Amino acid sequence: MAKNSKIEWTTHTFNPWWGCVKMSPACKFCYAESWSKRLGKNVWGINSERRLFGPKHWAEPLAWNRAALVTGERPRVFCASMADVFEDRRDLDGERAKLWELIGETAGLDWLLLTKRPDLACQLTPWGDNWPDNVWIGTTTEDQQWADHRLSSLARIPAKVRFISAEPLLGPVRLGPWSQYIHWVITGGESGPNARPSSPSWFRALLNECMAADIPFHFKQWGDWAPGQGLNLSKARHAAAADGTTMLRIGKKSAGRLLDGEQWNGLPKVDRG
Repeated sequence: MAKNSKIEWTTHTFNPWWGCVKMSPACKFCYAESWSKRLGKNVWGINSERRLFGPKHWAEPLAWNRAALVTGERPRVFCASMADVFEDRRDLDGERAKLWELIGETAGLDWLLLTKRPDLACQLTPWGDNWPDNVWIGTTTEDQQWADHRLSSLARIPAKVRFISAEPLLGPVRLGPWSQYIHWVITGGESGPNARPSSPSWFRALLNECMAADIPFHFKQWGDWAPGQGLNLSKARHAAAADGTTMLRIGKKSAGRLLDGEQWNGLPKVDRG
């Protein structure tokens, strides 16, 4: 989970550490927890130590930055897929300080900080009202309750790009008055052995709202469940989504990422002036 990420909306991933504490329903079947346990790393929960890394790991983004300066491209770095950089633990403050320094040394990279704790972002960063141009801040909004809870904090962060990750989408989400503060929307369904099906109407409503507000929209995946209409898979497990759509469990690869026959790969437009 580093160079050349398989996550569609980023170029690379970088983890300053591994481990976290579950915060909300989106965390229930956390892929990062499952992956770390599969590798024998007990890093999840409030009492567990976090997995830290050495100089070689921390040098990787410096190499990406050097390459970016040569090619003229701007890689996007998702930070962190196996943690939350704003987890409120004092034993992580030193690692966070290293991360802020690294971000300052890699102006050729756009750093995407995705958190379930946007209320702590300004408190745990050193930038005050002058966030670096290469830092994007996002928060998870899996349903309306958590969108309402987190978007008020996200809106106050003075970052160049503010985005939401409505993945896994577990209920309808309306941006409403917060749409003026959002520069990008990522959404998708859940994958994994315990994946919960999302309603297609939730994705379509979010897409329509983004189109009306001129917000770039990225549909990452259906996840393990896809709409059953038109699929002749009589042996596939099926379930009714909240909107009544018959959803078939056909696996992430087969489900794909087409929404109404199209790929939605929207990216924010960043003013570099």
